[in-house]
Amino acid sequence: MICGADEAGRGPIFGPLVVAGVNIIDDSELIKIGVRDSKKLTPKRRELYAKYIKKIVEKYEFISIPAADIDELRKVMTLNELEVHIFSKIIEKLKPDICYVDAADVNEARFGKDILSKLSFKPTIISKHKADEIYPVVSAASILAKTIRDEQVRIIALELEKKLDIPLGSGYPSDPMTQKFLKKWVETYGDLPPHVRRSWQTARNLMNIQKTKKLDEF
Repeated sequence: MICGADEAGRGPIFGPLVVAGVNIIDDSELIKIGVRDSKKLTPKRRELYAKYIKKIVEKYEFISIPAADIDELRKVMTLNELEVHIFSKIIEKLKPDICYVDAADVNEARFGKDILSKLSFKPTIISKHKADEIYPVVSAASILAKTIRDEQVRIIALELEKKLDIPLGSGYPSDPMTQKFLKKWVETYGDLPPHVRRSWQTARNLMNIQKTKKLDEF
């Protein structure tokens, strides 16, 4: 049994980090339907592939870590350590013989060894950068992680946009639309909105500006 594991949502300031894993006997069916890295697919295409993948694979698992939990966990571990922790939980549930993972660490071998050290069994771990472009089973995990996160972000956007009447954007700190949304929210409500990763530098900068404005009012 082979497994692929990947994440979606490492960098955004809004929403969860989602890690997904899939188990399959062999990847021939995934190759046949032409799975690819989720970032190279349109949202509609990803949704279509996700439905096929769920039917084809033997088993799949995912874990979604909300923004508030990410902030709490980052008080005691780095983002790489957090990913190792979640990847290992997914692999522990799937119990594959071989597992391909998309390495988050700059040292791809270390990422694989760190995951292996947390498992109660000893599968072969193949940890590679851009594994979602190399291995169809990781592409499949990437697609599931991305579609699950996208759905959760859509729910967040529906909740928050009603209160400002402007679009939230992609949720990435570099997105001008997301920057505008955050700035407007802080100006309107004096605090960051729900579902924001307060430990991100963009969030800290906004709150520092808000504190300075409050001091200037005295």
